[in-house]
Amino acid sequence: MSPSASHALIRPRATRGVRGFTLLELLVVVAIIGLLAAFVGPRVFGNVGKSEVTTAKAQIEAFSRALESYRLDTGHFPDASQGLQALVARPQNEPKWNGPYLLKEVPPDPWGRPYQYVVPGSKGDFDLLSLGRDGAPGGTGEDADLSN
Repeated sequence: MSPSASHALIRPRATRGVRGFTLLELLVVVAIIGLLAAFVGPRVFGNVGKSEVTTAKAQIEAFSRALESYRLDTGHFPDASQGLQALVARPQNEPKWNGPYLLKEVPPDPWGRPYQYVVPGSKGDFDLLSLGRDGAPGGTGEDADLSN
C-alpha cells in the first residue's frame, strides 16, 4: 500500500476516539426525566401546602406564648390598637413592659398576610388567627382558618 492510500483509511486526529450520544439516546433520557418529574412533582408540591399550615400553627403558638409573657409583666394583654407590635416595641405609657417578647419583627402568615389579633377574643382573652391560603373566613384544608 502506498503512503497516500493508507492515509485515506486513517481517521483524522480530531475525531479519533471521540464518541457522542445519538439523538435516540438523548430522547430516552429526557423521557425518563419527564416521567420522574410527573410522579415526584405533585407529591413534593402537596407537602408544601401542609408545611405552610404547620408553620402558621407554630407561629400562632409562639405569639400566644409571647402574649402570655406580656400579660405576666404588664397585667394585661396589648389592646387592639397596639396589636402584636407591642411584643417587639414598648408601647407608650407601659412602664412594666419587659420585652421584647419576640426576637424579630412579627412576620406575616405563610401566605403573606398579617395575622389578625382581636382582644377580647371570642374564645378567650384574645384571638390570634390566620385566614389560611384563601384569605377568606371559613374554608377547609389549606384554606381553613387557623387560630389559637
